[in-house]
Amino acid sequence: MNPKVKTIRKILLALLLLILITPQKAHAMHIMEGFLPLGWCLFWYAAFIPFFIYGLISIKKAVADNPQNKVLLAFSGAFIFILSALKIPSVTGSTSHPTGVGIGTALFGPGVISVLGTICLLFQALLLAHGGITTLGANAFSMAVVGPFVGYGVYLLLKKLNASNSVCLFLCAFIADLATYFMTSLQLGVVFPDPSTGVFGAIMKFVGVFMLTQIPIAIAEGLLTVVAYNLISANFPFQEGGVLNDGKK
Repeated sequence: MNPKVKTIRKILLALLLLILITPQKAHAMHIMEGFLPLGWCLFWYAAFIPFFIYGLISIKKAVADNPQNKVLLAFSGAFIFILSALKIPSVTGSTSHPTGVGIGTALFGPGVISVLGTICLLFQALLLAHGGITTLGANAFSMAVVGPFVGYGVYLLLKKLNASNSVCLFLCAFIADLATYFMTSLQLGVVFPDPSTGVFGAIMKFVGVFMLTQIPIAIAEGLLTVVAYNLISANFPFQEGGVLNDGKK
C-alpha cells in the first residue's frame, strides 16, 4: 500500500478510536431539528448556498491543479466528520465538540470546507441524530462558513507576520472552532432573546455556556491539527501556504 495512504489511514483510525471511547449524549451543539422557526431556517439556507457553490468551484480547481489532492480532500472531510462527531459533556446537559475544519482550511482554503463540512453535517443529521435537515443551513453557515473563513483570515495574517507554520495552524484551528460557536450563539440569541437583556444578553449567555468547555476543546483541536498536518506534510510535497503540488517549488 502507498505509504502516504497508510499514514492517513493511521491518523483516521486513531481519531475513530476517540469516538468509541468518548461518552455520548443525545443533545449536541449542532442546532437540532425543529429548534429554529421556518423563516430563520430558510434565511440561513439562503445565506449559506452561495458559499456552497463557491466551494464546489474550489474543489474542482483543487483536483484540476493536482489529482493527488483527491486524497487530501477525502482526508480533510474525514477529519471534520470524526472530530465534529465527538460529543463531550458540557454544562446544562448539552455537549460540545471540535469542528475539525482547521486542517482542510490550511490545505485548500475556506471555500472547500463549505462543501466538505456540509456533507459531514448532513450525514451526522441523518445517521447520528446530530443536528437536523431544517437546521442544516444554519449549522453549515456557522461550522462550514464562518469558522473556516475566520480561521483562514487569522492564518493569512500570521503568515504575513512571519509566524511559524505550527503557530499559524494552531491558531487557525483554534479561532475557527471558537468562531463557529460564537456564530451559533448569535443564531440562537437572535431567535430566543432574553426577556430582560434582549438579543445581546441572550447571545452572551449562550457564549458563556459554550465557552466553558469549548476553549480547552479548541486548544486540543489546534494541537491535533498541527500534529496531523506535520504527519501529512512529511509524506506529501507542499507549496507555500500549504496547498499541495507535484513536488515543484
